[in-house]
Amino acid sequence: MSRLTLEGVTRRFGGLVAVDDVSFEVPTEGVTAVIGPNGAGKTTLFNLISGALPPSAGRIVFEGQDITGRPPAKIAAAGLVRTFQLVKLFEDLSVLDNVKVGCHLQGKAGLFAALLRPASARREEATVEARARDMLAFAGLSAFADEPASGLPYGRQRMLELARAMAAGPKLILLDEPAAGLNTEESAALARIIRRIADEGTSVLLIEHDMTLVMNTADRVVVVDFGRKIAQGTPAQVRANPAVIAAYLGTGKPAANDAATQEAAHG
Repeated sequence: MSRLTLEGVTRRFGGLVAVDDVSFEVPTEGVTAVIGPNGAGKTTLFNLISGALPPSAGRIVFEGQDITGRPPAKIAAAGLVRTFQLVKLFEDLSVLDNVKVGCHLQGKAGLFAALLRPASARREEATVEARARDMLAFAGLSAFADEPASGLPYGRQRMLELARAMAAGPKLILLDEPAAGLNTEESAALARIIRRIADEGTSVLLIEHDMTLVMNTADRVVVVDFGRKIAQGTPAQVRANPAVIAAYLGTGKPAANDAATQEAAHG
């Protein structure tokens, strides 16, 4: 069963075709990774899925509903949430309050009720606080709950953004290069969290240049190059695919090792 289906999705910018007739499915279980060289159209693809851009052609179906061209807020409210290449936090808020912001999609009390603070609004506030603290624990950030988000090291800021996204209770989370700027230890911790997210029932769609993380975390991989899908399959199948090797290394010869493939991915 599919959580997300892309059918012939295309995006043109004038004469440039950034995403060209891309079709694939994201199952309800596991981690799906989208990889490709720089400029392959990966982030544009995420912008189309999340509603930041409308497709020029094609259809996007989420949970059986056509979401093509819907506004990002409605797509997020339906349970499809994303993170970004660049960390986007409320730096003046505490770590805990940043995660509370992510809980708003699940809230039912309106602004008027929140101002009057009836019993129902107070109960909801307590529920939001509890969920936010659970998400901080999930991301290993409980000890920093009361600190300003701006004071966290970069690696923990990435984890905070992930905790905030998960606080919304998504059915599918789009992770746009979550390992960017992380060291080896931080990337390994991130990989464990991504696997745990998937194992607990949230589908994961991941864009990532860190091939070690992709190969150790993804259940299936989609490869794009110049806006087109050129391969898909298990990590092992994709790693051995001649079209993928050519796209990353500019040659039909297999990579000597994973380190060579990773270096090419960053190049």
